[in-house]
Amino acid sequence: MLVVVVYDIPDDKRRTKLSNFLEGHGQRVQFSVFECFLSLEEMRQLYVKVRKLVKPVEDNVRFYWISQDAIQRVLTIGGEAPQQPPNYYVI
Repeated sequence: MLVVVVYDIPDDKRRTKLSNFLEGHGQRVQFSVFECFLSLEEMRQLYVKVRKLVKPVEDNVRFYWISQDAIQRVLTIGGEAPQQPPNYYVI
């Protein structure tokens, strides 16, 4: 499933830490928006790890689950539609 992670974090250090962490799990599509193709269990693990990186009193992080049929209906202007990564890479 596609998980869209959106955040608003006023502290530069925490924001950088979170964005660097998320780059290992998905594709940055805007400054504070990542698209991650994850299983439900991977999503749960990501949520737990992100909770440890932020301060809920000051920060705002949202996770949106996008179903497969909804992904096909995503409209974009400037940039590519969400693309699931390949199942394997040839090196």
